[in-house]
Amino acid sequence: MIKGPLLHPPLLHALASAGHGARVLVADALYPHSTGAPPSASRVYLNLCEGMVPALSVMEALAQAVFIEQVTYMANAEGDAAECVLECQQRLAGHRHGGGQQLDWSGLDRWAFYDACQRPDVCLVVATGECRPYSNFLLTIGVP
Repeated sequence: MIKGPLLHPPLLHALASAGHGARVLVADALYPHSTGAPPSASRVYLNLCEGMVPALSVMEALAQAVFIEQVTYMANAEGDAAECVLECQQRLAGHRHGGGQQLDWSGLDRWAFYDACQRPDVCLVVATGECRPYSNFLLTIGVP
């Protein structure tokens, strides 16, 4: 179910085609967009130039457009959440998914994250201009 002010036609189309349990990859500029997800996943390239469009802006727009059940992020080399992840967690802290509960956040190491992004339930890759490493998010779409 689509809601909110999102205007980007290919992004809206891909989100409207996704259902409960579908996954959306919001990837930084360093991510292998063409090979880091199933070939069947739609790709939307918002990486106009360095820093445009930042991952945080994409995450905020998606949180307004669909119900997010879970957010999985790529943990940094130390196994922690990177700066961009912490910013997103803080900015989306008041956001609740369809069931009225707080968003569920979890991290995966780089290789486990890459494996999760290859699953057939990943239906969309959004390439951002985010240049900070480990700024990758895998969103699971929920229901209202």
